[in-house]
Amino acid sequence: MRSGIDILVGTPGRIKDHLQNGKLDLTKVKHVVLDEVDQMLDMGFAEQVEDILRVAYKKDSEDNPQTLLFSATCPHWVYDVAKKYMKSRYEQIDLIGKRTQKAATTVEHLAIECHWSQRAAVIGDVIQVYSGSQGRTIVFCETKKEANELAMNASIKQDCQSLHGDIPQKQREITLKGFRNGSFKVLVATNVAARGLDIPEVDLVVQSSPPK
Repeated sequence: MRSGIDILVGTPGRIKDHLQNGKLDLTKVKHVVLDEVDQMLDMGFAEQVEDILRVAYKKDSEDNPQTLLFSATCPHWVYDVAKKYMKSRYEQIDLIGKRTQKAATTVEHLAIECHWSQRAAVIGDVIQVYSGSQGRTIVFCETKKEANELAMNASIKQDCQSLHGDIPQKQREITLKGFRNGSFKVLVATNVAARGLDIPEVDLVVQSSPPK
């Protein structure tokens, strides 16, 4: 960064650190891209993102950077927040349209109703039936605690590991590499930790509770 760069990719916290330490100059930034903007502006990142953008944006200036926001979901509040950074003539590009309920025709969807106390046993049975001992399974949980408990539950017979925000980045990479190369067959992850995962040949995906 000292000798100058064209593109900087970073998390809000790390970029803010470099700004505060005087190691980063954003005054000449021409383009700002926020990926996963619904999560970025919702999960406690909004303040950090705003602190960063305040350095690159001047109030009511036509010379402000071009702003590009990407998101799989765009609730109304995303647009409200986005207006602070976008020019008044901003353009919305929708690649989904009316197909909001469409899923891949090759995927079978099942909903299984059970008491929460039986959930681990039911998930264990579903994995056994639909993924077997050789298939790969990802189980999504809502909380880190739930992910840890389910990963250690005896109802899941296959080798299993958990993935969530409390696990250090280095260990997360080791875990993902192990899942990709088949060292273990079941990955239990929180929704946040699992965003953007690219793992081929997953036979079964389980949502341990309906997303809120």
